[in-house]
Amino acid sequence: MGTKGRSTPRVVCCAIPIARSAGKVLIITSRKRPNHWVLPKGGWEQSDVQLQDAASREALEEAGVHGTITRYVTTIPSESATYHFFELDVSTLDAVWMESHERRREWVDYAEAVKRLEWKPELSQGLKLSTLAPSR
Repeated sequence: MGTKGRSTPRVVCCAIPIARSAGKVLIITSRKRPNHWVLPKGGWEQSDVQLQDAASREALEEAGVHGTITRYVTTIPSESATYHFFELDVSTLDAVWMESHERRREWVDYAEAVKRLEWKPELSQGLKLSTLAPSR
């Protein structure tokens, strides 16, 4: 069962941390799969007023990112979770953050980020719908 015992899919909020002037996105390593890259993401909690609040909180906890949510990107349902994506314009990065001993982070260009996220289709699809994606 893909919902891991839940009756409904998990609500996951995902930040796409962007350095807009450089055209870069910040990706982080997965805790479960340290050789795989992800976007900061995690479950919506009752203390989060809105979905974008959860995306901001996850970016701070997982990547030490401070910034402003500037755009809702998309919602992508999967069997186990419903992913909500938000662009986050990064203003500063903490040198040490809550999960800094468990994760690495790296600024990469859009094409490299898509390539590194391909193993997790929801994440690469969310990024492909962001404003960093080349115009079609």
